Amino acid sequence: MNNKTVQEGKTYAVVAYLTIIGVLIAYFMNQEKKNNFTAFHVRQSLGLWLLYFIFGYVVSGFDDWTISYSFWIVFALLFIYGIFGAFSGKANSVPILGDVFQKLFKSMG
Repeated sequence: MNNKTVQEGKTYAVVAYLTIIGVLIAYFMNQEKKNNFTAFHVRQSLGLWLLYFIFGYVVSGFDDWTISYSFWIVFALLFIYGIFGAFSGKANSVPILGDVFQKLFKSMG
């Protein structure tokens, strides 16, 4: 990706991480111009949000604050990692599952 592509897609890439609605906004706004940088971060954030909801459902069954806090801290760090990557113009995959998200959602973008 060249610098122009990154600069044009940076705003929507950051928006994609903010909420699940942000993923939808970034996805539909990216359909007009087809920016590869934005598409990369939309796939990453969609994977994170889906994983967040699935694990959140499982973690909610436990009545232990250490499990809940660990869940919140891990996902907060993953989202912060993604936001900083998008903001700095880097296409770094989220640790451990980032490449899986790219393959799983490759038809998006």
